Parts: sequence; structure tokens; C-alpha cells
Amino acid sequence: MIIIPYYNIVIVPGISLYFQGEYFKEITQTTAQAGEAVALLMLRENKPREQMQAEDFYPIGLTGTIEAVDQDGNVKIRTDGRVNIETIDVTADRIDVTLSNRQEAADLTQEETAKHFDQVREAFVHSIQNSPMGMIARNFIRQWDSLGEMAASLSDQMINSNDEKYQILAADTLSEQTERIEQAIYQYLEADKVKKEAAAAQQSINEKVYREQAIRKQIEILQNQLDEMHPENVSDVRKFEKKIEEAQMNETAHAEAVKVLNRMKQEGQDSHEYGMLYEYLDFMTSLSWKKEKMPAVDLKEAEKILDADHFGLDKVKRRIIQQLAVMTLNQKQSGSILLFVGAPGTGKTSIGQSIAKALGRAYVRVSLGGVRDEAEIRGHRRTYVGAMPGRIMDGIKRSGVSNPVVVLDEVDKLSRDYNGDPSSALLEVLDPEQNSTFTDHYMNVPYDLSDVLFVCTANTTDTIQEPLLNRMEVIQFPGYTASDKFQIAKRHLLPRSMEEMGIRKENMKISDAALRTIISDYTMEAGVRGLKKRLDTLCRAAAVRLVEGKQKHITITTGQLQTYLDMKPIQHDHLLELKQPGVVTGLAWTQAGGDILFIEALFTKGKGNIIITGQLGDVMKESVQIAVSLVKSMYPEKAELFEKNDLHIHVPAGSVPKDGPSAGITLTTAIASLVNGKAVSPKIAMTGEVSLRGCVMPIGGLPEKLMAAQRAGITTVFIPQENVDDLDEVAAEVKKNLEIIPVHMVSDVLEKTGLPSPGSFLNPDEEF
Repeated sequence: MIIIPYYNIVIVPGISLYFQGEYFKEITQTTAQAGEAVALLMLRENKPREQMQAEDFYPIGLTGTIEAVDQDGNVKIRTDGRVNIETIDVTADRIDVTLSNRQEAADLTQEETAKHFDQVREAFVHSIQNSPMGMIARNFIRQWDSLGEMAASLSDQMINSNDEKYQILAADTLSEQTERIEQAIYQYLEADKVKKEAAAAQQSINEKVYREQAIRKQIEILQNQLDEMHPENVSDVRKFEKKIEEAQMNETAHAEAVKVLNRMKQEGQDSHEYGMLYEYLDFMTSLSWKKEKMPAVDLKEAEKILDADHFGLDKVKRRIIQQLAVMTLNQKQSGSILLFVGAPGTGKTSIGQSIAKALGRAYVRVSLGGVRDEAEIRGHRRTYVGAMPGRIMDGIKRSGVSNPVVVLDEVDKLSRDYNGDPSSALLEVLDPEQNSTFTDHYMNVPYDLSDVLFVCTANTTDTIQEPLLNRMEVIQFPGYTASDKFQIAKRHLLPRSMEEMGIRKENMKISDAALRTIISDYTMEAGVRGLKKRLDTLCRAAAVRLVEGKQKHITITTGQLQTYLDMKPIQHDHLLELKQPGVVTGLAWTQAGGDILFIEALFTKGKGNIIITGQLGDVMKESVQIAVSLVKSMYPEKAELFEKNDLHIHVPAGSVPKDGPSAGITLTTAIASLVNGKAVSPKIAMTGEVSLRGCVMPIGGLPEKLMAAQRAGITTVFIPQENVDDLDEVAAEVKKNLEIIPVHMVSDVLEKTGLPSPGSFLNPDEEF
């Protein structure tokens, strides 16, 4: 007996089966001969012959006989009846079984069985009557003699499972078997019907889509021809369709732009939202979405550009060259965010232009002064009337590229209110870990800012929030010396003013002495902004004379400055001509650079009160209290002076508010000078805060203060010992003209100014 394993086929007794020769050999590993008995065993899973095991077979099978084997080895088998599989032994080369007959109840007559078959066959014929293969299918149907043969032929197409096919074989009554076969075939017919309906519906949809595409293609061709003939009449929708496709947006931005464009089509030009949609698409398509390649940077050429555009600032230029070198090595935007800090007019903003020129990039300046609304940085949401993008993305749009040099001007003047905190919004812009997906609220899609070189400027770091300040590297811009200003005026400012006023080089000349006088007597600043204004005034006055024909060539000397400038020289604070007790020269830092100020102390009859005038802030008022306590401790024998008199402390220019932690040593020296009745030379100036231990503590703004001292004619300056390293930032010209003395203790200052040494004042190193 030949054992034939099979899978997922409906086989019942009394039907004919056909096996291809190669497949028959594969599953039986033998050659068929007519008349041989066979046993058909159904598998639970579809497995190769060599992997079959006893537990892989269902417990019920069939027997049959090979009726014929044709010349190609194809086998025809006739099934007889069902059998129970009592035992089964599967080896590598054969399958041995023990079988027993399994009876079934013939509870349907031959006529009833034929009736069922006719009904199912008629349903099948009806289902294929409109099929292109209907004629071939009818010929195939005529070969079926029973429901069993129909089910066997359709087994591959039936939607029931292998287990459900086995349940047909396992049915012990003819009626149950017939019912299950009918159910399986009807399910197949319904599934086939649904499949055909779905295919027809899909075909209809496809035909509609193909037709629509063909029509659109024809319209596009005609529209292109019209656009070429009349470019001024191109519709907004057509224009934006083309722009969106050419913009190279990222996937999210492209989807949002298409969505807004579709809405624009639906709304039409008469809609009140049409303008808003138009503005959004115009902004999105005007942005550069293309990732720019990092060009090579010629550091020598960059140095030449920086030197040509800016005189001095050697340390600043050196740091910029380092930044460019790092970017060149990494082939991407990298390194710190640079924060240029200094007085107005020192070149912080204009050096950003030089950086852009050195890199060959576009330059954008974004002013943040007075910004208090977070939406100015992140943009307004489009749900608001008058919504617009933030200043950052607006600047990127104006640049026309995705990697400009952006100067964020006056970050120290950001403020906050109920509309949010712009400084916090700026954190995302400047953070290289976040700005690759910066999302402006107006755009509502991410934009990559990682290729943008951000440079920030500020007059001071005091008002910048700590988290924002930590994102940046502070680079100080010291004020210019008189020599620097002279060179800047001669090389840059004067030629520019003459060009702006239309004056030729041969028509006007300013003597070097006049230039130096303008710098020293008509300006009072660390930068050169005021100097530029004075030169503009000179050129305008000269232009009037040239136009009137009074002179063809004008030479301006020192004596003519008041006439041309129409102003008197500025009254700077200069050295006091007479020295007197209680008056000491101090140094102060202002946003315009450095300046000198005088601390004046005076005793008047009273009851020990301390009077403070000169619009001093809280910090300076505390410095006064510390200075008074120190002097009382240093000169206990003078305590009676404080008890029987009121001490009046005054800092001139009372209309100008003053504050800061650097006047302590000056206040202490002034009070010590007063109580001892000994004057301090007005050519001596000092700066530094003091502690109750008598230590002189470090201060800021040392370069600007020393410049002010030199300008005022000071010869000796006392500075805190801990500020010695800051002298590297001071111009050599300034250090050359000043005697700079670092001090650690108040007693050192008193001794070097000629005041009596403190009596009972404790040294901080001594023990009580």
C-alpha cells in the first residue's frame, strides 16, 4: 500500500483525484502502478516529506486505488472509504500505518444527493456567467460528478482553513458532510463575488483617477503655454504650486505648504482668509530650504579683511580667526556662540559684517533692544489677526540663504512681561543641540538653524539672564585709546563722511592736530560713534561752503573747530588744581566707557549723622557704611569727630545716578584723608571695593577705567591685586603713561598716599 500525505485539500470517498508525476514521487518516494492500493493521510501542517512525524497527521484518512498512470507519470486515484489510523510509524524513507474501516451513515438518497449537487453547480455557473473565462469554466464544471469532486477541485480557492477541510472528511453522516461542503463552496462563491465587486469598484476608481490625471496633464500643458505667453497673468495658485515644488522643503514643511495651498484653492480670492494664506505661502516659499555646502575659508584673507575693516581689537580678531579655523576643520558650523561686550561705538556690530565678508556669506542684523514679547522670537501663531514670523526667521528670509551670519544686537536689552520671556525663547535658537529643528509658531514646521553663525552683542552682561549667558562666550571690546581713535578717524571715519556728503578728497583736508582736538575735547566716549557725528558735522559745514562757491579747497585747523562744529568743547572731569583733605579721585565704568569722579567728604557740626548726596545707589550707600566703619576702626582716636559732627559724603554731578561695587577704597581714603586733615594728591586715582576685614576686592571694567585716568591726566592708579591679570586687556599706550600699583589691603593704599598708618586696625592674618 502506498501512503500519500496531503494538505489543505477536501477529499471524501467516491471521487477521482489527479496527482502530477513529480509531485507524487516527492510525497510518496515511490513509483505508481495501476491497481495498487493507496492510503491518503491528511497533514496538520504543510511539511516536506523528510520532516514529517507521526503527530503531524490527523487520525482519520481514506483508502483508494490507482486507476491509471499516463506516460508522463501523472496518477489518477479513485477513493473508496474512510479509515481510522490506529498506528503510524514515520521513518526517513517510509511511512507504515495500521488502519481500520470507519463507517458513515448514508442518510441521504441518491436523488437527494444529486439535487444538492445540481443546486450548488447552478449557483457556480451563475457566478461565472459574466466572466471572460466563462466558457472554459463551464467545460471544466461538466467534468464534476459530485459535490466531493467539486470541493476537491476548488480546495485551493476555498477560504476555509485546513482544519475546516478536515472536518468535512471527519463527518460521520452523508448529510453533515454534504452540508459542510455546500457551506464551504457558498463561502467561496460569496468571497469571489466580493472580490469581483471590489475589483470592479477599484477599476472604476482607477479609470476616474487616470482620466483626471490625463485632463490635468492637458490643462498643465495648456497653462504652461499661457504662462509663457502672458507671465503677468499667472494665477496665485499656479505660482505657489511651482514655488513649492522648487523650494526643496523638508517633508513636514512641504506637507503643510500643500495643505495651505489646497485650502487657498477652496477659499477663493473673495475669502477674508485668502490674504493670510497668501502671506504664509509667500513667506514659506521665499525661505531658502537648501542645505548650503560649507565653503573653504582662507584664514589669511580673513585676517586681511578684519584688519582692513577694523583698527586694533587684536585679541578679538584672534578669537574670530580661531572660530573660523574650527569651522573649517569640522566642515560645519561649530564652536561657541560669540558674545561681543563693550561700550557703544566700539565696533561690535560692524565686525559681524566683516565676519560675513570673510566667510563669503550673507549678513543679517536682528535688533533685540526693547523686545519683551516671546512672539518676537518664536513668531505669532496664525490664529491671531496680523500674525507674522519671529525676528529670527524674518532675518533668515531676508538673507535668502540657510546659512547667513546673524548678528543678534543688544541682547542685554531684552526684557520680559506677561507675554513671556524672550531670553528663554532665544535659548533654543542659540543651542546647537536644539536649533536644528527650530519651530517658529507662524511657520508651524521645523527649520534647520544649525548652519547659521550667530554672533551676539551687548553693552554689559549684568542684565543678561544666567542661562542665556551660559550659552555664549563673552569677548570684551575695550574702548579705543586716543591713538586708536586718531587712526580710525583718518583711515575709516573721515573718508566715509566725505563720501557720504559728496566731498572729494582734493576739496577738503583736516589737520592732524584738529583731529586730535576733536577726539580729546569734543567727544567723551569709549567708542567712535560720537567722533563720527562730529566728522559728519564738519563735512556738512564744508559742503555748504563748497556749494556756495566761497571756497574751492577747505583746510580745517584746530582754531576753526568751534566755528565748523558750532559747539564748545565738552567739559571733561580734569584734575583738581588744588588738593584738599577729604577729596579723592575715583574711577568709574559707564556704558560710554570709563570716567573719573571725585569723592568729597566734609564734617559739619551735628550729632554723628551720615549724609549721602549725589544720587548714589544702594550698593554705593553700603560702601559708604563700610568705609565709615573701617576708618573708625583704623583711627579710634578720631572717634570723637564722628560723634560730634555729621559726615557729609558727596559725589558731584548729582543729577546722574551712580552705583556699583568699585568705590569702596576711594570712599575709605577720602574719609581717612578728612579725619587726618591730610590731602591726597589729585594725580592719584583708585578703584576697588573693600571688605570689613580691610581687603581690597576685585572690580570690573578695568581697561575703560584706566583709559579714563590717562585721558584725565592721572599719573598713579591703585587697583586690586586680583585684577593684575586684567592688565593684559589694557592697551600698551595706557599702561605706558600710568603708574599702576596693585594693592591687597586698605592700609597699603593709605601708606602709599601719604596718610598716617592705621593705629589699632587689625590685620586679617592676626588672631584675636
